[in-house]
Amino acid sequence: MRVHIFFPLLAIVFLGIGATDGWPRSIGLFLILVFAVAVRETSRLLVAAWLGLRIRAVLLLPIGGLFAYADPESQEKVNQNGAQFAIALAGPIANVATALMLTTVILGASGEVRLFDLPLITSAYLLRSMVWMQFFLGVLHLVPAHPLDFGRLIRGGFARKHGFAPMGRAAAGIGQVLALSAMLGGMLLHNPWLILAGFFIMIGAQIEDQGVFFQSVVDTVRMREVMLTDFATLSPSDTLADALVRCVHSLQEDFPVVRGPQLVGIVSRQRIVDALRNDGNGYIQSVMSRAFQVARPEDTLGTTIRRLTGGHGLALIPVTDSGKVVGIVSVQNLMSSMSLLAEQRRIERQEAGD
Repeated sequence: MRVHIFFPLLAIVFLGIGATDGWPRSIGLFLILVFAVAVRETSRLLVAAWLGLRIRAVLLLPIGGLFAYADPESQEKVNQNGAQFAIALAGPIANVATALMLTTVILGASGEVRLFDLPLITSAYLLRSMVWMQFFLGVLHLVPAHPLDFGRLIRGGFARKHGFAPMGRAAAGIGQVLALSAMLGGMLLHNPWLILAGFFIMIGAQIEDQGVFFQSVVDTVRMREVMLTDFATLSPSDTLADALVRCVHSLQEDFPVVRGPQLVGIVSRQRIVDALRNDGNGYIQSVMSRAFQVARPEDTLGTTIRRLTGGHGLALIPVTDSGKVVGIVSVQNLMSSMSLLAEQRRIERQEAGD
């Protein structure tokens, strides 16, 4: 769970908005917003778990959270109509239902609370604000602006026909335009809540746009373009002492273990050193990991990155062709390879222009 830097800084804005009511009430109003976001994200996470989706991270903004999925299967499943629709509805339904429940409890406990007096959200009347903060956060996500829930649904529907990368960029752009309109409208109407909503919609759209751009890049790069083709391998029958000598003369942190042409495991430099220190000399087959994934030369880099960071604890993925290891991709060399590939493509574009 990650919190965007603007979320805690928003407490300072609340102190300014509720300056006349005192700082305890202003902080109370901020905590009411935190509670509304918590209700929304808890409901969405429960629905995601029920659908069998794996979430790697949630980035929290004052308008809600942005999900990062842990594996390609979860990303593919959420792009289907049913899963996306269920997650999109979970947040607004939870917020509106919580608002109705709070209304029932507050009116039942005391009929003197004026829930419909203006302003609806203010630090002067925290009980009334608690109800309307939940309600407005739920209704906000029915606005067709990305990355709000309804805007995400519209983007998903068009993306299935026209491609996710171009539609993602278009949806993020539309979201930023609507966010700017909300901010301008808030200034004209002297409504700070409309300004804040527009501002954080714009922040969320920019974050989504950056994610879409990154995804469009990595999904066009093939493994054959970035894999290391000059690498060392070990045999399961190698002794740990012999393997350590190989490690001294290699920059690799992890090594494919092959028997003939067949890949049978992966072992790390640190695992070899630890085994020698703790148990003395032995054979690679006793310390190698047999839990590994492989990629093919035509696989996209995006798929491989999700494998490396998808919770499998992998630091290296061998690239195989017809069962033979033809390259390796590791976290250690990936950024360097991407940088060099970008430079290579830039030079090729210049030469083509000349």
